[in-house]
Amino acid sequence: MRVIATAPGRCGVLGNPTDMYGGSVLSCSLSERATAILESADVITLQADGGAVSQIIRTPEDLEAKGDRLDLAKAVLRGMNIAIPPAGQGFTLTTQTDIPMQAGLAGSTALMAAVYGALTAQQKMVKHSIAEAIRNIEYNQLGVICGFQDQYMAVFGGFNYIDFRDKGSHLAAETMPFATIEPLADLIPGGTNDLPLVLANTGVAHHSGTAHKPVRLRWLDGDPEVVNAYTHLAALARHGKSALLNGDWETLASSMNENLQIQQRLGASGDACDRLAAAAMNGGALAAKLAGAGQGGTVLAVTFDKERTVKALLDAGATRILYPKPGPGLTITVEA
Repeated sequence: MRVIATAPGRCGVLGNPTDMYGGSVLSCSLSERATAILESADVITLQADGGAVSQIIRTPEDLEAKGDRLDLAKAVLRGMNIAIPPAGQGFTLTTQTDIPMQAGLAGSTALMAAVYGALTAQQKMVKHSIAEAIRNIEYNQLGVICGFQDQYMAVFGGFNYIDFRDKGSHLAAETMPFATIEPLADLIPGGTNDLPLVLANTGVAHHSGTAHKPVRLRWLDGDPEVVNAYTHLAALARHGKSALLNGDWETLASSMNENLQIQQRLGASGDACDRLAAAAMNGGALAAKLAGAGQGGTVLAVTFDKERTVKALLDAGATRILYPKPGPGLTITVEA
């Protein structure tokens, strides 16, 4: 048996990071995807980067993190309590990705989603349960202080409005409801083949848990500045949905710029993101904001002059340019 599972990255359009605080977001998946291939084998073997990194798993201790590209797959195996099988009943699990990693585009989550999908290919699970399971693994096994946007987008894909009411990174998993996810891709005027969106990677790697932690502590302490700011960000996403469905990119762009300004005031953006955001605006963009957690990562711009904006971003040091396009979420193919 051979199983191929893939999942997309995502960019936060509006409302991030309120997915950690019971808020709302607009989010778009990427064409870039992570892949996990599961094949029957005598023992469990994990591989990454075309086999450049490989390890045979013989004992539970072999699933401990080593600081390499296999750690994400190991975390999924640990979180699923995968038992070490007898000889002759194992599998080879190979992962690869074309999503920039540690770039604020949910690359790690997408890879974990692909691994989880490959390992559960024979099970019938609702998408919401898959997203929640991946989030719990990321939170508990990797210790990542994360919300829920990345996991829901990896599983559902598309261009979505997502409501995270009664959810939060500080709450026990069993006490929280599923998120409410509303697909918008088919409703956007003009379609989604050529959205006026450009992503620019800063080249500065970041860890989303680290980026979230300081402001999160202020929110947990009830700091009015943070609480009020994130309440407002969630409202921007709700109203941004109306702008998007009306084809009003100017109003959506204005809200995105406000999203960035709020994150800047809270110290949650970072010099690299701010530099590229300013370059995009000087290059004709209507808006530019961090696409993820900040403190590095990637900037999302709204522009109707992509050539000019991309040149400005590259001149300012962007290391990679991507073009968001909503597509399918987690896909699983089983071959006999």
